[in-house]
Amino acid sequence: MTPPEALVEDTGNTPPAVSVCLEVLKKRPDFLAAAKGRRQAMKGLVLQMRDRRDDSDTIRVGFTCSKKVGNAVTRNRAKRRLREVARKVLTENGKSGHDYVLIGRAGATVDRDFQGLCEDLRRALASVHR
Repeated sequence: MTPPEALVEDTGNTPPAVSVCLEVLKKRPDFLAAAKGRRQAMKGLVLQMRDRRDDSDTIRVGFTCSKKVGNAVTRNRAKRRLREVARKVLTENGKSGHDYVLIGRAGATVDRDFQGLCEDLRRALASVHR
């Protein structure tokens, strides 16, 4: 489900609702491996990235929010927003063969406007891929 703030007038070339190139991280060792890679903290989120060094054409992404973000309702809202941001931005700016973990920040991920979150992720991606 798309958050209401994501329904902004777009250029018409939006990625599909379920992207074939994004795969979701679910196993703890994948999250730990990404934590050992490069990271960039932004106002609305923290991005962790690791190069898998394989020839896979998939982009794997994981989402996490600690209890510092808030109660279960707030954490789930933050993760929903991060999923939508990843769907919009990573399909265009992410590199295949990489794992990304998006971490929600207390008081920022839920309250920050959607375009600001998208811009945060774009700048974080540019920073970790330098």
